[in-house]
Amino acid sequence: MKRRILFLIAAALLVVSSFLRADEGMWIPLLIEKYNIKIMQEKGFRLTAEDIYSVNRACMKDAIVIFGGGCTGELISPEGLLITNHHCGYGMIQRHSTLENDYLTNGFWAMDRSQELPNQGLSVTFLRRMEDVTADVLKGVSDEMTPDERDKIISQNMAAVRKRAEAEGTGYTIQIRPFFMGNQYFLFMNETFNDVRLVGAPPSSIGKFGGETDNWVWPRHTGDFSLFRIYADKNNKPAEYSKDNVPYKPVYHFPVSLKGVKEGDFTMVFGYPGSTSQYVPSFHIDMVKNYINPKMIEIRTSKIDIMEKAMAADRLVRIQYSSKKSGLANSWKRWIGENQGLERLDVIARKQAYEDRFTKWVNEDGSRAAKYGNILPAYKKLYEQLRVYQFVNSYTSEVVKGAEAIGISRRINTLSEMVRGNSEERLINEMRNNLLKVPASIFRDYNMKVDMDVFVAVMELYGKNMPPEWQAPGYKKVYDMCKGDFKALAARIYPASPFTDEARFTAFIRSFGKNSLKTLDRDVFFMLGKDFNDFITNNVREKLSSLNTELQQLNRIYMKAQMEFEKEKVFYPDANSTLRVAYGQVKGYFSKDAVYFTHYTTLKGIMEKDNPEIYDYDVPQKLRDLYRTKDFGRYTQDGEVPVCF
Repeated sequence: MKRRILFLIAAALLVVSSFLRADEGMWIPLLIEKYNIKIMQEKGFRLTAEDIYSVNRACMKDAIVIFGGGCTGELISPEGLLITNHHCGYGMIQRHSTLENDYLTNGFWAMDRSQELPNQGLSVTFLRRMEDVTADVLKGVSDEMTPDERDKIISQNMAAVRKRAEAEGTGYTIQIRPFFMGNQYFLFMNETFNDVRLVGAPPSSIGKFGGETDNWVWPRHTGDFSLFRIYADKNNKPAEYSKDNVPYKPVYHFPVSLKGVKEGDFTMVFGYPGSTSQYVPSFHIDMVKNYINPKMIEIRTSKIDIMEKAMAADRLVRIQYSSKKSGLANSWKRWIGENQGLERLDVIARKQAYEDRFTKWVNEDGSRAAKYGNILPAYKKLYEQLRVYQFVNSYTSEVVKGAEAIGISRRINTLSEMVRGNSEERLINEMRNNLLKVPASIFRDYNMKVDMDVFVAVMELYGKNMPPEWQAPGYKKVYDMCKGDFKALAARIYPASPFTDEARFTAFIRSFGKNSLKTLDRDVFFMLGKDFNDFITNNVREKLSSLNTELQQLNRIYMKAQMEFEKEKVFYPDANSTLRVAYGQVKGYFSKDAVYFTHYTTLKGIMEKDNPEIYDYDVPQKLRDLYRTKDFGRYTQDGEVPVCF
C-alpha cells in the first residue's frame, strides 16, 4: 500500500505542467462544438464535444469541481473520491497537523473511511448547466447610454434572468458572469457540497518537492496532489457535515490510467483558471510590470524570508506558518515570473506595436474614428492616475495583512463602536461572546516573535516605498513616536498588547467596557489598523472605484473594437474563475539556445535533487530505498518512473 501511494505521483497522477504546446486559449466548454472540436480531433482527441459538455447526458464537466476558494478538483471514483493539487489541499493538511501528527512532513493516508478527516468551511462546486444570456442581459442597452444608465438596465435584466432560472426549482445557485469585458454574458447553475473530507496526501517532500524554487518552472519533479472525498445525504444531495452522510455518487468520473504519455499525444486541461488579462492596453502592462509588481515582490520577499528562517529553526513554527507562507509565496513567485516573462518577451513593445496598427485601422474610417479614436488617449490619461491609487491600495493592504496583530485588532472594532455608542448591553454581550469563540483559531497558528519581525519589516518598507503624501497619518504618528526605530517599538509593545497573545486577548474581551476604550485607543496595532482603514476609505477607495468604473467602460469598448479590427480571429475570453478547456499536444521545447527540455521528468531527477540539508529537497527515506532497490512495481515506462509531463 505504501509503495503504491509513493508511486501514485510517478504514474497514475502525472502532473501536467504549464508548458503545453496548445492552440492558445481557455475556451468555453459550451462552445467547444462551434469553435474547437475539429482542431482537437485533428490533434488526437478521440471523443466528441458532448463528451466534454452536455446537459442531456453525463459528461466530463460532471467530474470537475471548483475546490475551495478557487482550485480545481476531479472526481476519480464512483464513490466521490477527488484529486486536486497538493497546494490546494495544503491549508487543510496544515490545519490537521500537530507536533504529534505532523501530516505536512509525513503525509496522511486514511486506511478506511472512518479515518477520513472533515474540513469545516471547505466546499466543492459542480457546474450543472451554463447558458449564453447575452441577448437578455443587454436587451434595451445602447452605445449612446451613460455608464449609469447602462448599468441600471443591465442590473434589471440580470435580475429578470436570475428570477427565470430560479423558477426552474432546481435549488442550484445562479451566477451571471460577464465575458469579453461585458460584451457577452453567461448564466451558470451550480451545486455546492459542504462535506469534503481529507483522504490522503503525500509528504511535503513529495507534494511540495522543490518548494517555491521549483514552483511555476520546468523541469518539475513535484508530486503535486492530494485526495479528498465528497459526502452527501442519503439522497445524494448536498448536506452539512454529518456522520450519517455517505460518499457522493457522481454521474461521471475519470478513470485513472497507468499507460502514461508519449510525445505528440493529445492532452487537455479542464478546470477553473483564475484570471488573465489578454486584451488590456500597453498602459496596463506598464503599470503591473513597473509600478505594482516590483514593490509587491520586495515586501513579500521580506515576509517570506522571515517566515522561512523561523520555520527552519522550530518544528511548531513550521507547522503554524507552512500554509501562510505557501499562500504568500504562490503569488510572489508568479509576480517574479510574470515580470521576467514580460521583460524577456518585450510585451510592452509588442502591445504598443499592436496599438499602432489598431490606431491606423481606426483612422482609416471616419465612423470608426468617431467611435474608437479616443480609446487609447483616454487609457493613457486614466492609467496615469490608476497606477498611483492602485499601488497605494494594494501596498497598504499588504502591510496591514503582513502584521497579524494589526488584523487581530480589527476584530474588536465593532465591539468598541457598540460600547462607544452606548448600545444595549444585551447586544454588547452577544458580540463579546462571539469574539470569545475566536482566540483559539486565531492564535493556534500564531507566533509572536515571527509576527514581531514581520511588523518591523513591513513598517520600514512602508516608510521607504510609500510616497510621503500617501502615508497614513497614524503611521507618521507612530514613526515620530518611536523615531523610526520600529524594532525597539516592537520589543516594547508586543509583550503587552492584547492582540499578540491568546490569554491577554481573551481577558481583554471578557472584561471589555467603557474603561477599556483608553487602553484600546493607545494600542499601536489598533491605532494603525483603524487609521490605515480610515485613510484608504477616505482618500483612496472612492477614487479607485471611480477609476475602475471608467476603466470597465473603456475595456468594454476596446474589446469590441479589437474584435472588429481582427474580425477573422476567433477570440477566447479572459479567465474569470469559470470552467474552461485548454488543449494541445505533449511536447518538449527549447528554453533557450541549445537547451532542450524533454516532455517529461523522472524519479531519477528527484534523486539528483535530493538534499537532506534542505527541507524542500529532502526526499523521504522510503522513496530513497525503493529507488536504490529499483522496486518500482508496475509504475515504470521504458525502465523509468515518470513523474511530471
